[in-house]
Amino acid sequence: MVEELKVKESRNKQTLANKVGTKAERKLRAQSNTTRTIWLGLGMMGLIGWSVAIPTLLGAVVGLWLDKHYPVSFSWTLTMLFIGLIIGCFNAWHWVTKEYHKMQQEQENNNE
Repeated sequence: MVEELKVKESRNKQTLANKVGTKAERKLRAQSNTTRTIWLGLGMMGLIGWSVAIPTLLGAVVGLWLDKHYPVSFSWTLTMLFIGLIIGCFNAWHWVTKEYHKMQQEQENNNE
């Protein structure tokens, strides 16, 4: 019984040591890549902003053209603006998901 407790305790210490070592490695890696992550984050914000703004503006322009050439009881401009916004949000969601999976893959590769 006592021997089993000693074995469990030594396993727990090894597991804790592995966890601490992994976290320390991750922290050192993060500290060495600070400039890259800052610029990557700013670039990603710009990419997401443009991926929403461009389809929204294109939708508004198409809506204005439709309002001018095909007048109806509702506003093509607002309709197309809304459709452009939805497309832009899906586009941004796609980019964020893609980058998130890429970061997870890198982290899994580094942990191995």
